[in-house]
Amino acid sequence: MKKDGKIQRQEKRSGSWTNIILPGLIRRPRYRGYLAMQRHVLSDLFGLKKRCAVVVVRCTGAITTRRSGGYATYPAQRCGKVKREASGWLSRNSFCTKMFAFFVGRRCRPMTIQDVAKELKLDWHTVKELDKQYMEKQLQRTGVPAPGAIGIDEISLRKGHTYRIVVSDLERKRPIWFGGKDRSEESMDMFYEWLGQKKIKKVRLAVMDMWKAFEKSTRKNVPGASILYDKFHVMRHLGEALDKIRKQEYARLKEKDRSFIKGHKYTLLSNWENLTIDGRKALKKLLEANKRIHIAYILRESFGQLWNYRSEGWARRFFENWKKSLKWQRLKPYEKFAEMIERHWDGIAAYSKPEIIVSLGFVEELNGKIRVIQRRAYRLRDEEYLHLKILTCMLPEI
Repeated sequence: MKKDGKIQRQEKRSGSWTNIILPGLIRRPRYRGYLAMQRHVLSDLFGLKKRCAVVVVRCTGAITTRRSGGYATYPAQRCGKVKREASGWLSRNSFCTKMFAFFVGRRCRPMTIQDVAKELKLDWHTVKELDKQYMEKQLQRTGVPAPGAIGIDEISLRKGHTYRIVVSDLERKRPIWFGGKDRSEESMDMFYEWLGQKKIKKVRLAVMDMWKAFEKSTRKNVPGASILYDKFHVMRHLGEALDKIRKQEYARLKEKDRSFIKGHKYTLLSNWENLTIDGRKALKKLLEANKRIHIAYILRESFGQLWNYRSEGWARRFFENWKKSLKWQRLKPYEKFAEMIERHWDGIAAYSKPEIIVSLGFVEELNGKIRVIQRRAYRLRDEEYLHLKILTCMLPEI
């Protein structure tokens, strides 16, 4: 027996009983074959929902504990084996409690593992393991999702076209699935297989970019769901077409006239309300100096009105008029963009349906958070840890 009071070990050489006691428990042997343990703060040992400390007992009879002013006796097998009673307040790392593990997990949400390890004077791997336990508990409390509207997008893990698919619940605004081997149709099928046939029937809307593999898998597994192309991806294609026109004009003009175009790429691609005073002055000077860029800029700004229509017929009429305005303008990138919209019109026109009331900006918001997580960790190599980080980045703290 150690006198410091931290751990006491008593053993009777006859082999009738052996017991290890943690702080807060006092063992008082009454007679051969029985153990009596007095409870201070912790709960009873066996048969109760809340369990007490980790206790190792050699089963030789019955265990008696103090409960509600009396003694409750619980039978134990006479097997003579040493068994370990699990503790509800200890983490998987037996050197710390769950409360401390949750504290470490909360610290890891805004900070890196290295910063938390330095602050708490812990090993890097210990902090990472405690953070994993915290995130697993978060997912356990949220339960299994049954989404009605999903958002589908892919993220790049590293160079070399290494992709994973992220699926979000747009109504609850949180990611629900991260996986796949790439961004192929087979990887997308893995999500629907994970979701199950019963919950697949509840999906009524799928928001995605214009990647064919996502559309084919969704139409195959959820034939009754509406497919909507994310307007932010559509406008990004239009912005890329505008940038190609800017580059064409830069190559066509002489060196003296290039000064109005050079260095103003993001000024041209930004929305007017997001520009500073100097940016607005530079944009105004650029549009006055080049007629083709001016026309392309006005056409891009006007195309945004397509998302305001709540009738597919009026949306189609607006798009036809927008295409007619391209005639004789010699804007080849815009003509290719109009052809792309024509091929994917069904997924774009779905935005005008009255039942589409979900926030489409959440997918881009989630992409921004994922990029922050990757940049903060200088590209996570542990994909399991990245999986937990993504699925819990929108969940509340515990």
